[in-house]
Amino acid sequence: MTRLGPPLDVYLNDVAFWRSVPTSVWEYRVGGGYQVVKKWLSYREGAILGRPLTSAEVREVSSMIRRIAALIVLQSFLDANYKSVVAKS
Repeated sequence: MTRLGPPLDVYLNDVAFWRSVPTSVWEYRVGGGYQVVKKWLSYREGAILGRPLTSAEVREVSSMIRRIAALIVLQSFLDANYKSVVAKS
């Protein structure tokens, strides 16, 4: 887990949270520089949706965290592979 940084807990509310989310996953940014998981959750706040998250949405966050972690772990391999393909074309 050290490659992904120290873990932190990401709270949805006072009682619900995702435990041990790697710091690098929570801080992962794309596009305009927004944090992916934080932004996704911000659009699904109870005040905006008018309802709590569904079980499927909660599972999606967990899945998203795992996929981002995999991308971070594979990043150097993916970068090297890209450079190899570009060099061959």
